[in-house]
Amino acid sequence: MNTTERFLIAMLIITTVPYLVWRLCRTEYFAPLVVVQIIAGILLGPGVLGAAFPEYYAFVFTPEVIQSLNGIAWWAVMLFVWIAGIELDLAKAWRHRRESSITAGLALGVPLAFGCVAALAMLPTAGWIGPQGRDWQFVLGIGMACAVTALPILILFMEKLDILRRPLGQRILRYASLDDIAIWGVLALILMDWTRVGRQLGFLLVFALATLLFRRLMQRLPERDRWFVGLVWLAAIALGADWAGLHYMVGAFLAGAVMDADWFDREQMDTLRHHVLLVVMPVFFLSTGLRTQWEMGGVAVFVAAGWLLLASVAGKLAGVHLAGRVLGWAPGEARLIGWLLQTKALIMIIFANVLLDKGVITSATFTALLLMALASTMLTVPMVTPLLARVKQVFARES
Repeated sequence: MNTTERFLIAMLIITTVPYLVWRLCRTEYFAPLVVVQIIAGILLGPGVLGAAFPEYYAFVFTPEVIQSLNGIAWWAVMLFVWIAGIELDLAKAWRHRRESSITAGLALGVPLAFGCVAALAMLPTAGWIGPQGRDWQFVLGIGMACAVTALPILILFMEKLDILRRPLGQRILRYASLDDIAIWGVLALILMDWTRVGRQLGFLLVFALATLLFRRLMQRLPERDRWFVGLVWLAAIALGADWAGLHYMVGAFLAGAVMDADWFDREQMDTLRHHVLLVVMPVFFLSTGLRTQWEMGGVAVFVAAGWLLLASVAGKLAGVHLAGRVLGWAPGEARLIGWLLQTKALIMIIFANVLLDKGVITSATFTALLLMALASTMLTVPMVTPLLARVKQVFARES
């Protein structure tokens, strides 16, 4: 078979297996299709099915096929992060700045501290920190991975729970949006290459100036042209960020964050996000699964994943409960918001991919973080659904 045929076999596997598992096993309650696709990527990768059937893996996933899949995955995840950046509503967060800053600060800061403590406990054991990583980068990177909230997946979950357009859902979006900015800011700090600091500062300066011109242009264009120009902007900023050493993911987020959501029709933006998830993001999930490794042994990786999950969930719930006490929330409100904000999924996996690319963490650490993100996401809907039934007074108080 030639490369095209092997590539199409890979695409057939990617599109068929997760869908059948999700539909036939009816996993939607605890494992949405997104989670099933990520798990399928792990199982189809070299660490599980590839180890059991190496001939299958070598036949389908040749270097040429993997390279082709990686190209699709890069563009898919850039689109996804770009959309997440566009969906940030900083103006609304500013109008409610006291509540938003207190909640977002504690919801990010406490799990960040818990995650840093967890990372410090992992440091003495060889095999977790990457060959290019310094201790402070590893600790801060793991800490931020424990503090991440997956804004796009959070939106999908709140749509499913029918609270996205309610006042409570909009509040949660404000908290998650502020944390999203901090997450990418910390990632840029971790990736700062001090030998190329001049290039990185130059990129940020050019980006700031280009943003002023870009925003003026977009405001004068009809909406149909904004979509095309926005994609050009995405590719250009991602290229500049990667050239400067800040990684194309940071560039993709910056490209979206300086754009206004009201430049576009909300329904079309939601449709685009759903289509990206449907059409191209499964390739990213598979390519993520292909990077999972069990070099330190499965037991050690699972123990590390459990340790990080404990730090992540406990830190997020503690931080939001503290915010609830300060702001005088209704009983049960903090627990509900905390469980929603602890959703990890895609953003944390993207974050961990960048750390792995830059050699800050090893493949074993990446696998532990991936398992932690999956467990975190699978906990969300089962934990939140009964809580929603017990805090209906939240909606009554806000209506």
